[in-house]
Formats: sequence, C-alpha cells, structure tokens
Amino acid sequence: MAAFDHLVISAGALGEGGAWVEAVLGVPTEPGGQHDLMATHNRLLRLGEGEYLEVIAADPSRPAPGHPRWFRLDRFTGAPRLTNWVLRADDLDAALAVAPEGAGRATDLARGALRWRMAVPGDGCLPFDDGFPGLIQWQGAHPAAMLPDRGCRLVSLTVSHPEAGALARALPLDDPRVTVVAGPPGLAARIATPGGERLL
Repeated sequence: MAAFDHLVISAGALGEGGAWVEAVLGVPTEPGGQHDLMATHNRLLRLGEGEYLEVIAADPSRPAPGHPRWFRLDRFTGAPRLTNWVLRADDLDAALAVAPEGAGRATDLARGALRWRMAVPGDGCLPFDDGFPGLIQWQGAHPAAMLPDRGCRLVSLTVSHPEAGALARALPLDDPRVTVVAGPPGLAARIATPGGERLL
C-alpha cells in the first residue's frame, strides 16, 4: 500500500500559482526550488506530517527539456488549479508492478538536499486522465519536515472520473479522506485552514 504524499497545483507562472493558493487558503507558500530534469520550479505548503501542497510551473530561466514535462505542464493553459496528486510508496518498483499501464518509469531525482525516485510517464500524462496519482519514494528527508506549519490540513480529496470503479480498484491506497466518484475527470481538495475550510 501507499500513503497520501502531496497535492499538485499547476500554474502558467510560479508567482501566479503561489498568489492563487495564498488567496484561496489565506496562508503563504514557501520557496521550493528547481527541478533540472524537467525544467520546472515550485513553491510548497505543509499540510501536516509527511504531507504538503506543491505549486509547480515551467521554469522560464531554463531551456525546455528534450522530453515532456511532468503533470502535462507543456500543455497547461488557464488559471492555476489542482491538477494532480501524489502517493508515497515504500517500494516504488513494487508499486509500479501493479499500477496501470502508463503510470511511468522509476526515475532518480534530486533538488538541493532532497533525493527521491518518482514514476515519470514518458508523455507527461498519468492514467485515468491524471486521476491516477503520481508515485514517489523519498530517500532520506521529506520536504514537509522542512516547512513551517501554517495550520493547514487535507480534509478530503475527491477524484472524479467516468471510469470511477476501475480507478478506485487501481489505487494502492486506504485513506478515508480520498473518495473516487463517477463524473468528468477532475480533482477537488478540501483544506482546513486557520480561517476555516477552503476548497481547491
């Protein structure tokens, strides 16, 4: 089994994404860093022990990579929004062995002092129209432990997809906060904040 790790807010520009999260949740995000392999950069918000929210965008200071960026960022348009979620696995190879086709290939990654392995799809798209989560295995420190606690917590995550039954069966997760429902592809996260619950 795997555990909830983080939410992904995609944005056309990182500053725009960070400002949107702050406007919705009423708390600031923290500087993250750059991902050399994907030419992306991020900002972060702690959601509790071992859980966080990531705002991510293409990094305009870097040349485009010679392959698709993760989370469909090469195709992203419009306002910042919740586009993906990520599960933490103790054994990424084992998780991938039972994951749906297209979940990605285990890739070694690093950002500053952080080291991890992540399943990266070759086309940047995850199964079930991105309803299936990215899979990650941290090696050492977890980013949430490095972030200030702003008092935000994930209350619930609703994953919508026309093939809700098949998606639910494919998830290596037992978390009462996560619900899969039939409907158009999409994600909705309810976050507890110091100012009350907010919806992403």
